[in-house]
Amino acid sequence: MNIFTWKRGLPASSTHSLVGGLVGAAAAGAGLGSVAWGIEEIASGELIGLSRIVLFLIVSVAAGFMGGYALRKVSALLLRPAKRTVTRNLRRAQWITTGLLAFAHGSNDSQKQMGVIVLALMSAGLLSTTDIPLWVRVSCAAMMAAGTLAGGWEIMKTLGRRIFPLRPLDSLDSQLTSASSLLASTVLGAPVSSTQVVASSVMGVGAAKNARMVQWGVGKHMVVSWFLTIPASATISALILFILRIVI
Repeated sequence: MNIFTWKRGLPASSTHSLVGGLVGAAAAGAGLGSVAWGIEEIASGELIGLSRIVLFLIVSVAAGFMGGYALRKVSALLLRPAKRTVTRNLRRAQWITTGLLAFAHGSNDSQKQMGVIVLALMSAGLLSTTDIPLWVRVSCAAMMAAGTLAGGWEIMKTLGRRIFPLRPLDSLDSQLTSASSLLASTVLGAPVSSTQVVASSVMGVGAAKNARMVQWGVGKHMVVSWFLTIPASATISALILFILRIVI
């Protein structure tokens, strides 16, 4: 799913793909009852399992949009009397916000990848505790960096140009909103989608500046891909498990 959306330049959620893959494999291998859906617990006010993950994914998108919208309004008001030379300082500040966003992205997304690897190692009897080996951490960091460099350009074009033509102030506000939301989610232990948070913050910033300039059609395609990713990934992982059982 990630490769398909990457080729199309759609900023889909790798978190959705991961969750769907785990759910599909578990359901196919041990039955639907092996998945902690968390649906029955919602009535008692308790959020666990898949329902908790889905809720945080939705809340993070809403937070990204509203945060980007509010911050763009406030920053525009504060910088109204500023001279045009402030743009140079905004560009320089982006070096800091870009690094902060990269750290926030890695702190949330890398933990999900490391968790899956540790799960696989424990299932194979190669690891007896949940302590993450150093080689797993280094490998995840290296692969995330390599994947961003190799396959992120089309998605970056979508986020930076096709949704809304970002100017220095717009980009700065989006990065600050996204980084704050991702860091808060990491502290709360919520596995959210960095892609969704960034995309929603871009739309929020664009809506605050000029809603007519936002390409809402691109946003619709993104939303459709978000909702299809989990069931599609679950189906693919279940089929792979069935095939492996037949072959092996």
